[in-house]
Amino acid sequence: MKTINTIDFKGKKAIIRVDFNVPLDENFKVTDATRIEAAKPTIDKILKDGGSVILMSHLGRPKGKEEKYSLKHIIDKVSEVLGKEILFADDCIGEEAHSKSSNLQPNQILLLENLRFYSEEEAGDEEFAKKLASLGDIYVNDAFGTAHRAHASTTIIANYFPNDKYFGFLLGKEIESINKVLNESVKPVTAILGGSKVSSKITIIENILDKIDHMIIGGGMTFTFIKALGGNIGNSICEDDKMELALEILKQAKEKGVQIHLPVDAVIADSFSNDAKTQIIDVTKIPEGWQGLDAGPKSLELFEEVILKSKTILWNGPVGVFEMPSFANGTIKVGEYIVAATKNGAFSLVGGGDSVSAVKQFGFEDQVSYVSTGGGAMLEMLEGKNLPGIQAIIQ
Repeated sequence: MKTINTIDFKGKKAIIRVDFNVPLDENFKVTDATRIEAAKPTIDKILKDGGSVILMSHLGRPKGKEEKYSLKHIIDKVSEVLGKEILFADDCIGEEAHSKSSNLQPNQILLLENLRFYSEEEAGDEEFAKKLASLGDIYVNDAFGTAHRAHASTTIIANYFPNDKYFGFLLGKEIESINKVLNESVKPVTAILGGSKVSSKITIIENILDKIDHMIIGGGMTFTFIKALGGNIGNSICEDDKMELALEILKQAKEKGVQIHLPVDAVIADSFSNDAKTQIIDVTKIPEGWQGLDAGPKSLELFEEVILKSKTILWNGPVGVFEMPSFANGTIKVGEYIVAATKNGAFSLVGGGDSVSAVKQFGFEDQVSYVSTGGGAMLEMLEGKNLPGIQAIIQ
């Protein structure tokens, strides 16, 4: 893999695609600096070598140049995380960006203005990419969260650095971690898939069935399977048009020797509210007017047994409505089981927006093997797709 470990950046200007698309509050203060922190090792390595760094990123989905999406709002937080002064260019191309890049000294950091102020970025425009490329000597992609998009700064720009393009540490670690699950896994391999919809997981399931031994299904999509199998699910969420597909997944899994583990009981509620009346019931016998919002205790015992025996674990999606404390227990318990398995030597990868939110919220982030930073990009890799931002470096 062409990572930055293989090169000395002394006297070189590295133009790095980072993912600083961070959340801001109403006062434009960064509320979660995880993505900035994730890029720090790459930036530190280049500076330590005696190189300089030009950072480019997008923020939000601006329509043209909108002040509220300016990257100037994150300068202080980037400076705090990196422990360095941050120079800023109020454009990502043009005279100022070119002048500040040209005058950049070793050990200095320049942050360019929001790439998406130009529609050419998302269009993958050649001329725009060429202008960005002219600012640096070496191209580094460290933005996994945007690697599944063929944008100017993630893919097209690499064409202008045929022998000088590299993966940053973060992107390299993402590729390595997903590869450990898909291609280099130690058996038994368990995939825990949650969330509300079967439809959003179909291609992942199809791609990983040949690679896993166990699949735990949780969250709202449980009820599409249960109803398809003839169970009563009351008012639980269900994709009626995906019931045949659910049965087909069960059939394919059986043919491939993959054990599917569905919940056997559920915490049900009489309304979608943290203060609703609740009870625990057989998952196939949910009465009308009630809905399943979390995995029950018997289900969790089954899940624990499977997870603790696993040597490779993929977790994508919560097993209940963890945002409400009354229905968070299942997701917390699954997190605890994965942590215990990881301590026993299993490799555990957590990815997908809600799972990542859950591990952060409940303090599991540093106790699993790896937490992916790219929701959509990770899902596409799990689906077996080639990501243009990755292919651009490899080619």
